[in-house]
Amino acid sequence: MAAAEGGVELVNLGFGGSALLDPFTARAMRDIPTDLISVKIGINIVDSDVMRLRAFTPAVDGFLDTVREGHPTTPLLVVSAIPCPVQEDTPGPLAPDFEGGTLRFKATGDPAERSAGRLTLNVIRDELARIVEQRSADDPNLHYLDGRDLYGEADCAEFPLPDEVHPDPAGHRRIAENFARLAFGDGGPFATKAG
Repeated sequence: MAAAEGGVELVNLGFGGSALLDPFTARAMRDIPTDLISVKIGINIVDSDVMRLRAFTPAVDGFLDTVREGHPTTPLLVVSAIPCPVQEDTPGPLAPDFEGGTLRFKATGDPAERSAGRLTLNVIRDELARIVEQRSADDPNLHYLDGRDLYGEADCAEFPLPDEVHPDPAGHRRIAENFARLAFGDGGPFATKAG
């Protein structure tokens, strides 16, 4: 929906529940001809509990380095996770919760372990913003978008996450509309490349 709004052709390399900064994904992105790149990083890493902050930072840098090998000046937008209340400040992994007869998810980590490098969405957002700010000093085509700007508190109130993690179709539409406005709209990182 966002690509259609921006007037661009989409190549989607998303992995449902499994986007974990895999090097093969970065190599695929490096090798695909493209005019714009966006990567959304965060939720799957936290809910799978696959790494700590010490590994996350170089994994992001390595991923971006690989993409930049093939696209050194292409506008590249790093997007953090939308709000997910169960994982904002509680590490994963996620576990299904069938209480009440409806599938929901809950985080099973201990918030006290953030100081030991356990990842939460807020930790990842802060680190992504820091990484992009640092790298953008030498890479003016690298940009950061906080996922809470795509689906903020008002959006969450209007379109609550039915299972505590995933937006419903109306929520997805809102995210697409906000992405199109923020990325392709005036002043957005993709504004001069859209259409």
